[in-house]
Amino acid sequence: MHSCSRARSLFLPILAVVGVAYPVLVCFGLQVLPPSTVVIGLLMLVGLRLLLGQHGIAKSLTYVCWIAMSGLVLLAVWEPLAALKAYPVLLSLGLAGLFGYSLIHPPTVVERIARIRDPNLPDSATRYLRNVTVVWFGFFIVNASVSTWAALSGDLTLWTFYNGFVSYVLIGALFIGEFVLRSYLRRRKLLAP
Repeated sequence: MHSCSRARSLFLPILAVVGVAYPVLVCFGLQVLPPSTVVIGLLMLVGLRLLLGQHGIAKSLTYVCWIAMSGLVLLAVWEPLAALKAYPVLLSLGLAGLFGYSLIHPPTVVERIARIRDPNLPDSATRYLRNVTVVWFGFFIVNASVSTWAALSGDLTLWTFYNGFVSYVLIGALFIGEFVLRSYLRRRKLLAP
C-alpha cells in the first residue's frame, strides 16, 4: 500500500504536466510517429492515470478518465488521428457531465471543494457555489464545442493552438474572474466569508 501511495505521489504530477502539454505533444509527435503509435502512448498515459486512481473529490476525475478512455479506444479502432483530436473534447464533455450531475445530485462539485476548507458554509455561499458550478458546466460545454470545431477543421496547428493555449487562458480567466467576483461580494457583505 505504501509503495502504491509513493507511486501515486510521484506519477500524478508528471501526468498532470503531460496532460496540460498534451496538444503540443500530439502536434510534435505526429511529425515523427504515425497516429496509431501516438494514440497508443495516449491510451497508456490515461491507463496509468486510471491505475493510480484517487480518493475523495479527485476520484470523480477518475470517472471522467474512464469516459475519455472508452471513447478513445472506440475511436482509435476507427481512426487514430480522430482519437487524438477527440481527447480534449471527451475530457470537456466528461467534466461537463461531472458538474452537471452534481447540479442534479447536490452537493455540487464546487461546494464539495469549498467544504474542504470550510465545512460550515452558510446558505448564501451554497447558492453562490451552485451558480459557479452552472458557469463551469456551461464553460465545459462551450469548450467541447470549440474543441470539436477545431478538430473537424483539419488544421492541426489551429487544433493545437486552441487546445494547448486558448482553452487554458480561458480556464485561467474564469478562475481569476470568479475569485475577483467572490472577493467583491465578500467586501460588500453580499457573500459570507
